[in-house]
Amino acid sequence: MALLELKNLHVALEDGTEIVKGVDLAIGPGEVHAVMGPNGSGKSTLAYALMGHPAYVITDGQIVFDGEDLTEAGADERAQKGLFLAFQYPHAIPGVTVTSFLRSAINAIRKARNGGQDDPIAVKQFRTDMLAAMDRLKVPRELAQRYLNEGFSGGEKKRVEILQMAMLKPRIAVLDETDSGLDIDALQIVARGVKELVGPEMGALVITHYQRILNYIEPDFVHVFVGGRIVEEGGPELAHKLEAEGYEAFTPKEMV
Repeated sequence: MALLELKNLHVALEDGTEIVKGVDLAIGPGEVHAVMGPNGSGKSTLAYALMGHPAYVITDGQIVFDGEDLTEAGADERAQKGLFLAFQYPHAIPGVTVTSFLRSAINAIRKARNGGQDDPIAVKQFRTDMLAAMDRLKVPRELAQRYLNEGFSGGEKKRVEILQMAMLKPRIAVLDETDSGLDIDALQIVARGVKELVGPEMGALVITHYQRILNYIEPDFVHVFVGGRIVEEGGPELAHKLEAEGYEAFTPKEMV
């Protein structure tokens, strides 16, 4: 059964320009879906709309999560329900350490899921869980006391996002071009973390414009995204076909 469903989703910018033009997609726990498309096809718009970014307006269709319509829900509510977005370019938050950010986020989720009652995680338990996750995911411990993403390399930013996934335990993780700017070693560590976290409790949507990350995270389903639409779907073999033939071969004639 699908955990996240997009039903005929249309998304526009605030000025009315339509970017996403009717997307149907269903993702279940334990599934990895890849959305592959060229630059400018609307992939990131789809990711931001999923998370409730106010600059992107859903003009038609639905976002259904675990049977509940979240189309009008705010970004905080979607996150509390279990949606997570790993950004292409994570922002720095000066003055807020990785440790403080993670603990605050965990406590906010616990409070939301406990009917608004405060149920903060014990400091000792949080620290034990965080250090164990950092060691497992090969995230340097010294990053825990640094300000979030401030002065981080591209690889460090992405590793900390995978750490966030491990600690926050989302039910669907959306990775928007997570491979952008990574060297091979960092890419392998990030991919290993994603593969470790996806399972019976979590599915993933990997958004990318080329196949490199899919060499390390083999998707169950591949969706070719061109001109704001899914124009082709298949298994992991479709990613290899895209790599060989390019996106032009999948562009409908009316879009040329």
